[in-house]
Formats: sequence, structure tokens, C-alpha cells
Amino acid sequence: MTSGNNTPVCILGTGLIGGSLLRATVAAGYTAWGYNRSSTGAQAARADGFDVTEELPTALQRAANTDALIVIAVPMPAVDSMLSAIATFAPHCALTDVVSVKAPVMAAVQRYGLAGRYVGGHPMTGTSASGWSATDADLFRGAVWAVGVDEGTHADPWTQLVRLAVDCGSVVVPVVAAEHDRAVARVSHLPHVLAETLAVVGAAGGDLALGLAAGSFRDGTRVAGTAPELVRAICDPNSGALLEVLDEALHVLGAARDSLATDTSLGELTDTGHEARQRYESAHGWEITGVRPGDHGWLETLRAAGARGGILSRLS
Repeated sequence: MTSGNNTPVCILGTGLIGGSLLRATVAAGYTAWGYNRSSTGAQAARADGFDVTEELPTALQRAANTDALIVIAVPMPAVDSMLSAIATFAPHCALTDVVSVKAPVMAAVQRYGLAGRYVGGHPMTGTSASGWSATDADLFRGAVWAVGVDEGTHADPWTQLVRLAVDCGSVVVPVVAAEHDRAVARVSHLPHVLAETLAVVGAAGGDLALGLAAGSFRDGTRVAGTAPELVRAICDPNSGALLEVLDEALHVLGAARDSLATDTSLGELTDTGHEARQRYESAHGWEITGVRPGDHGWLETLRAAGARGGILSRLS
């Protein structure tokens, strides 16, 4: 692993993901500070010894003066206001984000003229809790961190982000924005929809059903414990891709319903579902090697490797 802790990091938003990233970067030896619009959240972070301000211009001017990597760690509805401030106070800094969709963020970055220093990012981790009190320096350890390799990505900010992710304990999957959004609709956003549905149907059974609920109901509804406004901020910006996979899920459920109605059996669903779960459990990424950021064709090579299950756990 090559340490990137000589690059300062400015994190805009210190909720679960941003605050955990602040903890992780400081633990990894980075100089890092944050911004939080909530004075209560900022004060809680300062009480724990972290440098967090409620003054956005102050945080960004420091970033500009130190050539820091700026991380946008707010929900999608707040991204525009962050980009507007960045364009005003720190337009030349390397820029990334941890938002759960990539294409809408990239489009917003382009509108503000910041695309030349931007690399999309999305750590695939989290809990149903929120706020500074839920933050954990180990949240990213062993997690997958999606890092953009879209056309026009520059080697320097890309390298800074990959080093940050690796130093926080993650493995990196290179991916373009549109493919990322289609993939997370399946494995992140649809599970939110299904968890909410399962919670509603289970609770409709009354006290007896909830009293009998055990591990499968608990695990299946875990993310339904996430604050509703956060779930909407995660899923709504990816509505197009989510609609496609929701239709696919409804088709699968419809086939299972038809099989129950005609044959009193779940038919093929249990077999195909079990096989799909086994495939997930046996999936292991292979290490991408021999790619030097900035070399001819490096982005194309990384795109192809990421699509085939390649990962980066180190950066030489």
C-alpha cells in the first residue's frame, strides 16, 4: 500500500459516511477537517477531538490554500449547494463524493465547471443509523469503494482518491457512472424497496406476527430502519434504473405467485434464488495489476477490468 496521507482532506458533511471518513482519514495519518451545517453535529465532532466547522467558506478556503482533496458527503438534494460553494471558494481542488448515485452528481459537477478535477466515488457500506454518534473509523475496512473511470477522468485526482480508499481499508472497483447506477439499483436501492415492503406486510399481521418474527424478518427489514428521508435521498435520484429492476422483481414475484396459485408451490424461485445467493457468496474479486494512471488507454483498461470483477487493493 502506498500512503496518501500527505494529501489534506476536506469533508463536507459529517453524518454517518462523512463523519466515519473523517475518523478513518485521521486514523490513517491524514490531515483532515470537516464541515457540518448543523451546529449540534459540528459540536459533537469537536467534542470528540475532530476539526469540524459550521462555516462552509472557512472549510473550503482552507482546502484551496492547502490543495486538499474535497469530499462531498451530503445527500443528493444538498449536492448543488456544495458545488456552488466549491466553485466559488475552491474551484481548483481535486473533488470527489460519496453519494449513492453517480450520473446525477457528474452532471451537476459539469454544470458548475468542476469536471476537470472530479472523480466519482461511492463506498458500499453503511448502517441504518445516522449522524455523528453513529460514525465509526472502521466502517470502510473490507468494504468495496466504487471509483469512477469515466471519459475525461484525470490521473492525479483519481490516484488521490484510490489511495484514500485503500488507506481507509477498502478495495476499489473501477466503474463508469451509468453502469454503477444500474448496478446499485439492483444490489442497494432495490433492497431498500423490498425491506420497506416486507416491514409493511409483516407489521400488518399485528402483534402476533411481530411477536413471532425472528432472524429472517429482522435481517430482511434491517435497512427499513434507516430514516425515511435518507432512503428517499438514496433511491429517488436513481428512479429510472430502480424502476427497471423493480419491474424485474415484480415479474419474478408474479411468477412465484402464479406457481403458488396453480401448483401450491414456489416453483423455480427457491432453486434460482439459492443458486444466485451461492454465486454471490463465492464471488471473489481478482487484483488488477499493470495499469499506470495516465498511460495510454488506462481508463479503458480499468473499465473492462472492473466490469469483469477486478479490484484494486493497493496502488503502487
